[in-house]
Amino acid sequence: MEYQESTVTTTSSSDATPRVFLQPIAAPSILGMFGLAGGVFLIASHMMNWGGAVAHPLLLVPFVALLGGLAQLLAAMWAFKARDGMATALHGTWGAAFIAFGALTRYVVAAGTTTFTAAMFPEIGYWFIVLAAITWACTMAAVAENKAMVTVVTFLAAGATIGAIGSLAAIDGLLIVAGYVFLVASIAAWYTGTALMVNECYGREVWGLGRSATARQMPRITMGIGEPGVIRGQ
Repeated sequence: MEYQESTVTTTSSSDATPRVFLQPIAAPSILGMFGLAGGVFLIASHMMNWGGAVAHPLLLVPFVALLGGLAQLLAAMWAFKARDGMATALHGTWGAAFIAFGALTRYVVAAGTTTFTAAMFPEIGYWFIVLAAITWACTMAAVAENKAMVTVVTFLAAGATIGAIGSLAAIDGLLIVAGYVFLVASIAAWYTGTALMVNECYGREVWGLGRSATARQMPRITMGIGEPGVIRGQ
């Protein structure tokens, strides 16, 4: 599905007839979901104590910060143009969090620490509290869009909630559980991004997203005040 932004201009002072120029853009959450899937997968692998993810955490930083961070922030801004508030909030919040994770990892490793445990960094729990609160809010909004998006944000919010408890209570076992929940969120995000991309390329629904009744009833082109021809959402 393509999204279009309208621009209204007039040819001259004597011609007051508005002209609308449509600018098609791809669904922003294609990039956003892939960025989310990649970043969350690497964070989950670190939390689950998988081999190299723990031994060499600094090697995760460039990928997490660029794909999970920068790419999602860009997707958030394009989602803003597509008038999708949920995607703007989701990708913007998690993109910023991944960049912050990269900066923190670089600082910690430079200080001579190569491992992350709940007992060492309970303050990370406050990061997870913020992420959980915003992501649970996104879950309520995603219900109006499709089941695939609901699955992604639900597991993200659940993982952040468990991560907050594990970090603040200094229970490393809960962080491992949170890692596995994030892993499910990563797989769901990959599926959602792939479905959005494939469906857009074929011009029809090839991979199901489970669109809600609200999304199915919404007209493809919505007439906003001063925004004729704008297509809203993902």
